[in-house]
Amino acid sequence: MADAAPARLLDLWDDAKAAGMTEPERLVYRSNILGSDKRVTNYGGGNTSSKIVQKDPLTGEEVEVLWVKGSGGDSASIKLDGFATLYMDKLRALKGLYRGVDHEDEMVGYLPHATFNLNPRAASIDTPLHAYVPHAYVDHMHPDAIIAIAASKDSKALTREIFGDEIGWLPWKKPGFELGLWLGKFCEEHPGAKGVVLESHGLFTWGDTPKDCYEQTIATINKAIAWFEQKTAGKATFGGEAVAPLGAAERRAIAARLMPAIRGLIGKDSLKLGHFDDSAAVLEFVSSKNLRPLAALGTSCPDHFLRTKIRPLVVEFDPAKPDIDAVVAGLADATAAYRADYAGYYERCRHPDSPAMRDANAVVYLVPGVGMLTFAKDKATARISGEFYVNAINVMRGASAVSEYRGLPEQEAFDIEYWLLEEAKLQRMPKPKSLAGHIALVTGGAGGIGRATARRLLGEGACVVLADYDEAALAAADEELGKAYGRDFVRPVKIDVTKEDQVIHAFAEAAVEFGGIDILVSNAGLASSAPIEETSLALWNKNIDVLTTGYFLVSREAFKLFRVQKTGGNVVFIASKNALAASPNAAAYCTAKAAELHLARCLALEGAEAQIRVNTVNPDAVLRGSKIWAGEWLEQRASTYKTDKEGLEEMYRQRSLLKRSVFPEDIAEAVYFLASDMSAKSTGNIINVDAGNAQAFTR
Repeated sequence: MADAAPARLLDLWDDAKAAGMTEPERLVYRSNILGSDKRVTNYGGGNTSSKIVQKDPLTGEEVEVLWVKGSGGDSASIKLDGFATLYMDKLRALKGLYRGVDHEDEMVGYLPHATFNLNPRAASIDTPLHAYVPHAYVDHMHPDAIIAIAASKDSKALTREIFGDEIGWLPWKKPGFELGLWLGKFCEEHPGAKGVVLESHGLFTWGDTPKDCYEQTIATINKAIAWFEQKTAGKATFGGEAVAPLGAAERRAIAARLMPAIRGLIGKDSLKLGHFDDSAAVLEFVSSKNLRPLAALGTSCPDHFLRTKIRPLVVEFDPAKPDIDAVVAGLADATAAYRADYAGYYERCRHPDSPAMRDANAVVYLVPGVGMLTFAKDKATARISGEFYVNAINVMRGASAVSEYRGLPEQEAFDIEYWLLEEAKLQRMPKPKSLAGHIALVTGGAGGIGRATARRLLGEGACVVLADYDEAALAAADEELGKAYGRDFVRPVKIDVTKEDQVIHAFAEAAVEFGGIDILVSNAGLASSAPIEETSLALWNKNIDVLTTGYFLVSREAFKLFRVQKTGGNVVFIASKNALAASPNAAAYCTAKAAELHLARCLALEGAEAQIRVNTVNPDAVLRGSKIWAGEWLEQRASTYKTDKEGLEEMYRQRSLLKRSVFPEDIAEAVYFLASDMSAKSTGNIINVDAGNAQAFTR
């Protein structure tokens, strides 16, 4: 079924490791190894449970407790605190309160009353599905190979053909209390069965020990994989190839052009983050003859659907005649048509008590011969949505090869997407951070000010492209910040800001990795000190190249992306006190910094009509962590002011009006203010962060 991975799932159970664990720990272990392979279940998908006898903290008696993955957990990374714990006798008692399928949602409100040991983890909607299966250990997974069967027209017959009496079959039913009762009844009527395929949904398996349960899950999936291999050997997939995929570099370049344009069209009300996938499975699908008819059917498994919306948008692109300008020009009409179609779906399917229509834009964009673009409120969600659609591709490949693929019926899909319980979950989500959905590119990102700035923006939810010419420092900064804030938030790019091609490449990388750019922090710098008669032309040009031309180049590319996106933008220059106040023996540096300041003013004028704000931070004497103070500049400034290295910071502190040192974090705070909505009505402004210098007063 899946490409690149081994043909069969590996049995990862380690008896020696499991032997020293408690029953709850073995549940965590089972969950983690199941979730470690995306062919078993994707991020956040599926759930596991164990019915464990424990001592009641109130009565001291032995009671049966259901440990089941809590709401919102992820099998691959879940820990003990990710599981809900509930008294089984109370869960069984809920059957007496059940008023029928029209009232099943109210049963969720009773689950907290069954909580064991005051566990704060909320129980999920799937709790009854595990509770009423009369086996101690239960796995519910969403394997590609099984969903390919479950989403086929002949789902029931195929299940019988592959598994005989060992694995049963149940028709589609939305997850909830009623489906839990169905599963319990199935087990009573088929005591010899070891699992059941749920139509358009997934797989339930069980066992008498944690190991038995795990191995039954793996064996069932592997049996399906083997059957598909036999049935599909030599067959063309998706009807065969319709277009030839472009080369990797060209695919990436096209994605870099398309993503900011799409991001702008769908991000007017709320900024989105993008993800690009041109893996083999995706390329096979988007280059196939059956791309459009299959894409129109949408996904089947509820977990797939909730992440990927009713259906993707297929971008009209011909890789044999790649007119990318024409494609970009047509995106406005294509996205508008998708929104209109989605609104129609909402109106056809809505109920009197349905929540208001949510964002009508597509999540998944399929580009023939190029790949898949996905957009969401954050990078992780965009990436995970893409992973879910890859699962859907694998499902469509299998189902259409042996039968006829069927997506989830429109009304059923709507009833899950706009489920009141799902809406309640969305309403409980924490408020996004102030820069959530924003993308920042920070030049000089590996230095003291650059790294502090990146850290401040990341802390407010922004994604950051670290741009720097120092490869070793860049790698260290990327490692540090990626570990602290998550790999989905940070990308490094090597750049010399004086090289036009490298600057263009850096912004293309921002576009293809995250979708575009919202904030430019132009911070790359150097410093030199020499009397004018000792200032060589090379030294003069080096200052102008880095501190003026470099700032021009990165600003120009940022403006290009801002204008494509049409959602405004922010540029923050890191200039210097020397942009306003002259210093002895630093004519090249001071002149270049003054040019920066005037460039910022010019850009503020040009960008205002497009809501592009341009502001400047003027630091002074930021010695700690700054790379420009690590070399000759420090010695030169110490010589100019007749002091030594150790005395220079104290000299600067005493020279300031406030008698305080200035640190990288102080500059970062000013950058955040100018990059955020706190300064939404400011452009062309200067913030001096220099502890007070009368010569640098702007008025």
